[in-house]
Amino acid sequence: MKQINTILIVDDEPGARNILEALLLREGHHLEFASCGKDALERVQNITPSLVLLDVMMPEMDGFEVCRRLRATPTLAEVPIIMITALDDRESRLEGIRAGADDFLSKPFDREELRARIRTILRLNRYRRLHAERAKFEWVIQHAKDGYLMINQHDNILYANSHARLFLNLSPEQELSTLKFFDLIGQTYQLEPQEAWASWPKPANDSPGSPQRARYLVRQETMTSEAFWLQVDVLDLPSASSDEEKMIHLSDVTASMKAQRNRWGFHTIICHKLRTPLVGMLGSLEFLVQQVENLSTSEIFEFAQMSLTSVRRLHGEIEDILQYLNAPSLVHSEPFFLAELPSLLREIAQNLAIKTLEIAMNDTVKENWIALSERAVELVFWEVLENSVKFHPIHAPKIRIEIEPEKGQRICLRVSDDGMSLSPRQLSLMWQPYYQGEKYLTGEEEGMGLGLTMVATMLWEVGGICRSYNRTPAPGVVIELSVPLITVEEVRGQRLE
Repeated sequence: MKQINTILIVDDEPGARNILEALLLREGHHLEFASCGKDALERVQNITPSLVLLDVMMPEMDGFEVCRRLRATPTLAEVPIIMITALDDRESRLEGIRAGADDFLSKPFDREELRARIRTILRLNRYRRLHAERAKFEWVIQHAKDGYLMINQHDNILYANSHARLFLNLSPEQELSTLKFFDLIGQTYQLEPQEAWASWPKPANDSPGSPQRARYLVRQETMTSEAFWLQVDVLDLPSASSDEEKMIHLSDVTASMKAQRNRWGFHTIICHKLRTPLVGMLGSLEFLVQQVENLSTSEIFEFAQMSLTSVRRLHGEIEDILQYLNAPSLVHSEPFFLAELPSLLREIAQNLAIKTLEIAMNDTVKENWIALSERAVELVFWEVLENSVKFHPIHAPKIRIEIEPEKGQRICLRVSDDGMSLSPRQLSLMWQPYYQGEKYLTGEEEGMGLGLTMVATMLWEVGGICRSYNRTPAPGVVIELSVPLITVEEVRGQRLE
């Protein structure tokens, strides 16, 4: 869209104003007029002209004084001023320069020269405004809390603000042009979900028209620091750039990821930790109230004892929940000893009423620790097994869990069931953070729901890998969780801390 410039013409002679109007209307400008200096100063209060054509010789207030007053007004100090004068002596021009004029035209003026001078001044003023706006934009970007980078079509980094350099471990003075963004982030972060990064830097869609899936950079949790999350968004710049430049937005979403996971974890714990003791306590007390007159003393004592046992269990579960709320992390707060996994799995299966559970554990892994706390392991398997129940045709799955070593000091936890197979799209979106595909909750297609995305976030934070595929040849789904081992020395060092 072409910008229309506003030109204020200030001259006490009507004939001079008419000539300027005739010359400039053909140029497509919007023209405003003032017949004296006082009138000009009043007019500029209501308009911000792109240029002022100012006659020098005017009664009461000459053009030099008008120019000085315009330059003294902060909102008008940068407006270009061309002084039109019949005075051609050196001293008059020096006075005009001292007053703040940008250029001069002598009467009688050449019409083509007038048009050329105006075009040049307006072009320079537009460039000056753009330069000022760019300086403001760069200041805002440089001081933003998010990271912003610019890359070209070859993935070379052209620009990075201060927070982008911080996120990518770059010094303020480090040269950028030789660095490739994709290579650089791989040195510090784990790129998740891996499927979303496969199409970098194109949008991470499954198909045209699908919503873009989020990409994340995850810096793994260590014994001394929590995990760190960056969400990566690609912003297309205006098409005027011949190099197909793109802006990369890096936003710190660590707090929101942690809050989302904590809400899910707390909800899960509440659901399966409190239900059993509450049912036992309520059942015993209700029976006592209804049958107390028909019960012997020993029977009353027996039911009271059952209720007390449930209360004590409830008290213990509440203490566990409070401990969970106060725990600094679900990950490295206390590594999990794999020899304890079978008993934990059987307890979860019992709470979920899973009748058929087969556990195959390689003897070589029993004396190892993994980089997840007991609470995290419990939440992970509760979610995976609960999904097996939820999506089984008759809610009675047969489940097999295999625990075996992997290359690179890792453990594979493989869970397979005999339920329904999933579509390729469901399998690809299963681990996507914030993906919620359960039909009866959101109206979208069937999926695994929020819980498995939280499983993925915990695994990614310790360098774990989540895989899922359909069981063959029979129906069902296989979930594979690859988790790094923690060495004995690391466990001892953490406990000493």
